[in-house]
Amino acid sequence: MTPKPLWGLTFALLLIGALPGCATYRKCGFEGCPGDGSITADVQKAFSQHPELGPPNSINVQTLNGVIYLSGLVGEGLDKRTAGEVAASAPGVARVDNEIAISR
Repeated sequence: MTPKPLWGLTFALLLIGALPGCATYRKCGFEGCPGDGSITADVQKAFSQHPELGPPNSINVQTLNGVIYLSGLVGEGLDKRTAGEVAASAPGVARVDNEIAISR
């Protein structure tokens, strides 16, 4: 094989590998996916069954494209971890970004 066809083959393989990533990134848009609201509601409902996480609505839950973003305050590190695990167990969750702070 000469270097020119080998370069073309390499470029084609790289392009094929990159295209699915673009499709996944843009699948829902800036408004989020249609199921994001129900994911948020499911997580908030699950939090209400865990009184150790503090009063209702002490943890802010936002969902965008199946990714849950948690913020707020909890009493200790174990509560932060519990909140992340509870959120991750909700149906439709792609991943959890847990930015909950621990009050001292």
